[in-house]
Amino acid sequence: MFYREAGQFKTSYAADMAVFPLREDRIGIGIILLAAFLVLPLFASDYTLNVVMIPFLIYALAAIGLNILTGYTGLLSLGTGGFMGVGAYACYKLTTFFPEVNIVVWILASGLFSALVGLVFGLPSLRIKGFYLAVATLAAQFFLSWAFQRIPWLYNDNTSGAIEVPGRTAFGIAVTGPTASSSVRYLVVLAIVTLLTLLASNLVHGRIGRMWMAVRDMDIAAELIGIRLLRTKLLAFAVSSYLCGVAGALLVFLWYGSAEPEVFSITLSFQILFMVIIGGLGSLLGSFLGAGLIYLLPIALRTWAPAVGIEVAPSTIEHITYMIVGALIIGFLILEPHGLARLWQTVKQKLRVWPFPY
Repeated sequence: MFYREAGQFKTSYAADMAVFPLREDRIGIGIILLAAFLVLPLFASDYTLNVVMIPFLIYALAAIGLNILTGYTGLLSLGTGGFMGVGAYACYKLTTFFPEVNIVVWILASGLFSALVGLVFGLPSLRIKGFYLAVATLAAQFFLSWAFQRIPWLYNDNTSGAIEVPGRTAFGIAVTGPTASSSVRYLVVLAIVTLLTLLASNLVHGRIGRMWMAVRDMDIAAELIGIRLLRTKLLAFAVSSYLCGVAGALLVFLWYGSAEPEVFSITLSFQILFMVIIGGLGSLLGSFLGAGLIYLLPIALRTWAPAVGIEVAPSTIEHITYMIVGALIIGFLILEPHGLARLWQTVKQKLRVWPFPY
């Protein structure tokens, strides 16, 4: 009754293969985008935009990048934090060399440098996979972390070793720096994440996405039917690293304002990986759900605990978060390997047949 496809006839192959074939899905996405672009900037507080929405969107974009590589192509990576750092440092150098260029252009262009680095470290993927590929990407993470600390040129010989975001404008409006408002920064992040999510959705639902999934399911069979493994895997590394690089630039320029090399450590790589596992491998929606759960969980604990009369120290909340996330990872791997996205698909299927139990 509430979620039915009866009467929605598809008269073309394109309509049948649409990302959102049901009218209810398109209406729901439209409402979400309308609320995100119009309602939140007008009525949400600075705390909601700065602490909740901006980092949630950035982590979701990074999770989408890793999901393309791990969930859709089956290539495990532990270097996400390093690739995000490449995007952040590339954007810092670009805006230093060309300060008159629109900062949004450099944020989008910074992902290209991360993609190039991803291509280099993706070359071994033709010969190795599984645990050995994970070790190779882990080596990339450690090498990039070392480079961020030991190459002064990357941070303009700053004595603190950190990159400090300068004030930049776009179309006459301050986007970065202390004069940039939270609503402007939120809208820029939202626009970039929406654009790149649409791009990723078109890729995974098209010919390239089918090639990635064929390699994931059985690479030998994929090669036998004409798929070029090296080209397909390198493309996955490039797209994944590009999205992670843009997410890293957004992380520093539109959220932190400055960052030290430790920001892009192995801890960040594992955090993004946990978001993908809990949200659901091979699902763009799962990337948003996993990012929302893992990032918003400690914020919810800090907010709700005093509301019910429980005083909890911040360190205790951090430990509780680790325990909950660990239990969720184990539970999802055992009970529902496809994560929160699969649970949402089950709920939608129940709504399609309601009130019948089958």
